[in-house]
Amino acid sequence: MSVAESIRRRLASVTSAEENRLAEKDKPLVSVVVPGYNEAATVEKNLRALCDYLASLEDDYRWELLFVNDGSTDETRRLVEAFAKSCSNVRVLNHRRNFGIGQAFKYAFNQCHGDYVVTLDADLSYSPDHIRALLAKLRQTGAKVIVASPYMKGGRISNVPWTRRLLSIWANRFLSFAAQGHLSTLTGMVRAYDGRFLRSLNLRAMGMEVNPEIIHKAVMLGARVDEIPAHLNWVAPPGTSRPRRSSMKVLRQTMAVLLSGFLFRPVMFFIVPGLLLLLFATYVNLWMLAHFWEQYQNFPQYTWFLDRAGAAVAAAYQQFPHTFIVGGLATMLAIQLISLGILALQSKSYFEEVFHLGSSVYKLLREGENHKS
Repeated sequence: MSVAESIRRRLASVTSAEENRLAEKDKPLVSVVVPGYNEAATVEKNLRALCDYLASLEDDYRWELLFVNDGSTDETRRLVEAFAKSCSNVRVLNHRRNFGIGQAFKYAFNQCHGDYVVTLDADLSYSPDHIRALLAKLRQTGAKVIVASPYMKGGRISNVPWTRRLLSIWANRFLSFAAQGHLSTLTGMVRAYDGRFLRSLNLRAMGMEVNPEIIHKAVMLGARVDEIPAHLNWVAPPGTSRPRRSSMKVLRQTMAVLLSGFLFRPVMFFIVPGLLLLLFATYVNLWMLAHFWEQYQNFPQYTWFLDRAGAAVAAAYQQFPHTFIVGGLATMLAIQLISLGILALQSKSYFEEVFHLGSSVYKLLREGENHKS
């Protein structure tokens, strides 16, 4: 082989390697965020399954996996850190104590670099193959958020206790009504996000309420939010045949759902009940007027209207006191509820204006920090 031919082949090899490197760099980066608390029994197996699946996407995506150990008290941290040493794509973020899923997400969102961000349960109750479908829908529609929904048409639920299933279904129906949107699932955590959009949100929630909060703020910013049908499958704990038990704190979760519903549409907490109460008060007050008119006819001896009306009111009240009391109280409560509803709508409008302004400032500050770094 001539020297010239050898040089040509080396140049071709270098060029090909450079082209491959550039092609790899052009692939979008997917950050998969997995929060976990005391997952030692299954974490190694599930992380291996997840990494194997993500490797199957490498023709289309680069990927990184961020596991947030949310203050686990078992062997989760040691097992995950040992696993991360065997896979360069895996990073482990640790909390000293258990803060909650909202804080775990916020920590990971600030640490990840993905063009797309996918959040997933550590127990893989939603199988890893949902990731491809979520990303495909995100890229196809240009949405900012895609939710995996077991409650929409085509979705399925398996092995979930009926109490947890019922509570979850009705909580999501309530939030869907409050949000006035087309989503059937607002509390679910398995989602895909536009990374840049997600990192522009200033989130506050520490617990599960972070999921409705993200939807709420995305809707306020006019972002497109969509969903795909999903299969939620609770598997039995390793080495047992017993069904998995829910760790959800019912009272706390119920209050969080009600608060999220209030943030979406405060009118239904005040103005709607106020109007219904006003209708009831009107009905009672009509009976009060009827009793007054009936007694008014019994006092023809009074020539001055106010004297006759006063006597009629006293007689009607003495005969039907409950009508006056119920009618008066219902009227006052109805006026108060409607007034509170108007104030809540006004506050919501002010909040949305401030949130738009704050989001723009927060986005500019983050972009400035990224340019400096």
